[in-house]
Amino acid sequence: MSRIRLIEIFLIQALVYLVLWLWNDYVATLMTVLMTVIFTGILIVAIIAELIEKSKVPRSYFTFMIGSILIPVVVGFIFVTLMGGDLEWLK
Repeated sequence: MSRIRLIEIFLIQALVYLVLWLWNDYVATLMTVLMTVIFTGILIVAIIAELIEKSKVPRSYFTFMIGSILIPVVVGFIFVTLMGGDLEWLK
């Protein structure tokens, strides 16, 4: 069995967020904000730990974390722009 590459993980993430935004913009907004905050916190702790003491964590981990922060934000921005900023739950 071959290893799944980062680009495949990012595409799967984007697909999940796309489906969420199409299904329910309220849930998608919550998930976008929550996952972005969670992944940002984990990344900050990992970077601080890496600066204090070098570890054998591969560079792909940090790339994955940055992608996991950016993908929901980009997908959310695209959908909010396409919807003209008119989210159903804000009415």
